[in-house]
Amino acid sequence: MTRFQLRLAAVAALCVTVCGLTGCSGGGGALGLSGPQHKLLPSTKEFRAVTPAPSGPRELAKVLLPAHVVEPGDVLLVQPVELDAPVRISADQPVQPDGTIDLGTFGRPVVAGKTLDVIGVELNQLLKARSKEPVTLTVRIVNRASKEFYVLGAVNAPGKFVVTGRETALDAIVQAGGLTNSASEKNIILSRPTAPCGCRVVLPVCYQQIIQLGDTTTNYQIMPGDRIYVPSKGMLEGLLPDCLKKKTCDPCDTPQTLCPMDRPGCGTAGCAVAGGCAAAAAPAVPAVEPIALPPLPSTMK
Repeated sequence: MTRFQLRLAAVAALCVTVCGLTGCSGGGGALGLSGPQHKLLPSTKEFRAVTPAPSGPRELAKVLLPAHVVEPGDVLLVQPVELDAPVRISADQPVQPDGTIDLGTFGRPVVAGKTLDVIGVELNQLLKARSKEPVTLTVRIVNRASKEFYVLGAVNAPGKFVVTGRETALDAIVQAGGLTNSASEKNIILSRPTAPCGCRVVLPVCYQQIIQLGDTTTNYQIMPGDRIYVPSKGMLEGLLPDCLKKKTCDPCDTPQTLCPMDRPGCGTAGCAVAGGCAAAAAPAVPAVEPIALPPLPSTMK
């Protein structure tokens, strides 16, 4: 070990000794001197370290989600197109655990597992068969409670949140109240649900690069079922450089390139030229020809 590393190790040992004697009430967790409360599994660490950032939906490259498939927990709004129609149906229709809604005298049709367009067609066919008056129903969704994502670990307000279709990993962390003092910012992950015997999807979330550099590489678009997990700081985290403690550096520790904002193709929409902003050529400045002024009148000489 070098002299610098020996000094760091001596300082760390002194801190551990002081905390052991004083108890370090409330301070040890923030410094990463105590054992982490929220840990990453060994397999999770391995997957995170080797998983490159995918080219999927993220900030500045979001996609539209598929048509909403109704599930128990959703709430539908079912009402006639004409408000003075003779048919009376309770407008708010929560989808029951068995996948049905209650239309009173018109029965309890199953709506779970279907899109709104399919539900609208089936409900209108049902009313046409059972109603003497021609009535057209419209179906809308007012509560998408069945499509959720989760933010857990070292955040101030962990929980589940409804997917609206525009959230990113940063939005999710903010919705969960932000990171706590004991959060390990360099080890945040986003995992996606997979089949029991399938492969696993574990993506690194480079928090500091997202908030300080505006790097959208790992600011993924949130999909239904996504889980963001923020582990706690490990022993001595933050006191020693990360690359001195492990064989390979963190996947977030990749070189960054500053985009010159006056180059063509650069800015919030990204660079349209190969090689990034650094490869963009500066616009040519046209030469300015001198203007010949007319001679002054003799009276002004």
